[in-house]
Amino acid sequence: YFLGGSTTWANIRGLLKNNIDSLQIFEQEQFASKKVDVWGISDKNLFLEADKILSKEQKPFFAVIQTADNHRPYTIPEEDLKRFNKVSYPNDTLVKYGFENNEQLNAFRYTDFTIQTFIEKAKTSPYFKNTIFAFVGDHGIRGAAGKHFPNSFTNQGITAEHVPLLFYGPAFLQPKQVQFVCSQIDVLPTLASLAGKKLKHSALGINLVDSNYNQNRYAFIADPDQHTIGLVGNQFYYREYHDQSHPEFVSVIDNQPIANSPENESIKKYMQSLTRAFFETSRYLLFHNKKSGSTH
Repeated sequence: YFLGGSTTWANIRGLLKNNIDSLQIFEQEQFASKKVDVWGISDKNLFLEADKILSKEQKPFFAVIQTADNHRPYTIPEEDLKRFNKVSYPNDTLVKYGFENNEQLNAFRYTDFTIQTFIEKAKTSPYFKNTIFAFVGDHGIRGAAGKHFPNSFTNQGITAEHVPLLFYGPAFLQPKQVQFVCSQIDVLPTLASLAGKKLKHSALGINLVDSNYNQNRYAFIADPDQHTIGLVGNQFYYREYHDQSHPEFVSVIDNQPIANSPENESIKKYMQSLTRAFFETSRYLLFHNKKSGSTH
């Protein structure tokens, strides 16, 4: 597990060490690169530091590299300005496309730059040809989605949960774009399947490449800021408060009100039931899904 800063933040070290056996953690103090801001070393250098370590591995591995440079203060290191060219646009253009300012825009562009730099370097390393890379965001940003998405993304806060997911492995995967709802909890079982690995999976995620789920794809959303739980599908989003009050049922494909029909009412009740099932199952797993060999 690679982090450009310190795993004392939010007690990440304690959470990971107590739940994952034989985990190796690499953080700021173990890298040669210098700290650039509160998040530690730059994401570009974090990727390159990780590549140095991974290129020495002789056995199959699973690794996580957690980036941070698209967070404030939006630092672009001086050492990268010769290769990374900043851009500047008028405020109305920035707002139109969902950015607060040019600093935020360039920080997101810098993320693309760091990933490109990493992949270019990884291609020269021995592990590249036998590795599947997964790129996923930890969360989105709550705010106005503008005209790019239906109103529910703004009014019901779906932008806070909306993140990219990309699997990349030229030796294993053919390029294609897939349009269906999925969740962060689906990433691990999907990677195991793509890698041809059998596993005992006792969590909530599903294998996204399993066609058995094609007719029943949903993502559970627990929003601690709003005290809500919900379920998003390919057409609708259902959410309610933890006490099961204030239910909402809205479209995620357009701004039209949902027609009052027996079919839609049936879908609403099903999504309500599945939302509560996800919530109760996740609470159950907190107490009854102990790691192998655990006594407490």
